[in-house]
Parts: sequence; structure tokens; C-alpha cells
Amino acid sequence: MLLSNKNAVIYGAGGSLGSTIARAFAKEGATIFLAGRTKSSLEKVAKEIIAAGGKAETAVVDAMNEKAVNDHMNGIIKQVGSIDISFNLVGLYDVHGVPLIDLALEDFTRPLTIAMQSHFITSTAAARQMIRKKSGVILCLTATPGGSAYPLTGGFGPSCKAMEGFYGNLASEIGPEGVRVVTIRSGGSPDSAVFIESMSKEGTLSKMDFDSVVNGTMLKRLPLMADIANIAVFLASDHASAITGTAINATCGTNT
Repeated sequence: MLLSNKNAVIYGAGGSLGSTIARAFAKEGATIFLAGRTKSSLEKVAKEIIAAGGKAETAVVDAMNEKAVNDHMNGIIKQVGSIDISFNLVGLYDVHGVPLIDLALEDFTRPLTIAMQSHFITSTAAARQMIRKKSGVILCLTATPGGSAYPLTGGFGPSCKAMEGFYGNLASEIGPEGVRVVTIRSGGSPDSAVFIESMSKEGTLSKMDFDSVVNGTMLKRLPLMADIANIAVFLASDHASAITGTAINATCGTNT
């Protein structure tokens, strides 16, 4: 198995994509520390992983709270000795479908604040521990606006660019210590809860918009959650030991 004897913490693990990635990591042998704000969602994922023969534990952790994240990380280290993989998948609560000139300031800044604060807190907490043993992988997920400007993406587009910039800088600082940092740039997974919810909201993502996005890819489809999970497994494994400081294009061939 690709992730045998690895310890992985996933923030936002109760969500549709977070849980998909957690199950994929566990299937490959990792012990999963599921973190999030909703206990019931986390416990559901943990039960599924354990029932399938994997190892998982849950903790209610607010990724915006530095003390809570650090206390949780210190608890993991005390329990198992090290952390090998960290992946922040918390929701950004972004607003799409509204021109920037009509967007409320709080709707623009909310995703930027959540992205920068939560990713800084979680990634640095992991990095401090990974540096001690000279190994580890920190993963991030963005989307096509991280590479190209897209209209009507509100604060989400700038958030993607900001995250990719931050993680690139982090990779340059901790790479000499043996820690890798990689971003997965997705085209959006149509089977994810977030995508389905957006499709259901009138004016946010119409069928016409969706078809246009799909037709703009080389493969004429968008990556499913399983696709993103498989890529994450590879990047977290030793097979990707030469990859760091970059965004992996998982958009099915969108021109980004």
C-alpha cells in the first residue's frame, strides 16, 4: 500500500471531498486523523473507514483557531509520534455568480480570510512537526481560477491565487528540511456536495455554464472526487518524492 505507516490529518474531513480523500488515504494504509467542526459528520466517516479495515480517529477542531489546531497537532504527536500528511479542505463559504462591482465587501473578503488564516495555521502547525523528522507532505486544493482569471467567481478566484502563492513560498522555505508542499488545481468535481449545491442555486451555475466549462476541457469532462483522491494519494506517497512547490493540473485539460 502506498501510504503504509503514514499518519495523515485532514481538516474539513466531514465534507464530501474531504471524506472521499480520507477513505482513499486509509485504503492505502494511512492512519487518518479526521478534523472538522461537525462531530456527527466526522464520526460517520470514521465508522466507514474502520468498517473497511482502516484506522481513523476524530476531533472537533476549528481550523481558524490557532490554539485549537496546535493543541490537536500536539495531541497527535504525543499519541503516534509524527505526522506525515496534512491536507486542509475546509469550505471557504464563497459567493459566485455576482459581478465584483455588485459583490458585498464581506462576501468578497470572507473566502480570502478563511483561506489565508486556516491554511497558514494548519500548514505551519504541520510543518513545524515535519521539519523535526525531515519528511512530510502538505497538500492544498485550489481550482482553475488559480491559473487563469474567471468572471463571476467573487473572492474565490483571488483565494485560489493567494493559496497557490502562499504554498509556493512555504515550499521554498521548508523544502531544504525534506518537507514537500503541493497544490492540486481541480476543475471542480461535479459529484461533490459543493458543486451540486451550486448547480441548484439559480444564477450561480446554470446548465449552460456547466456545459461550457466541460466543453472547454480537453477530456470533455470534469474530475470526479475519486480522481482528486487518487491524485492526492500519489502526491502524498514516496512515488512523488521529487514533486514540490507546484500546482498539479487536475482540471481534465482546462487551459490554465
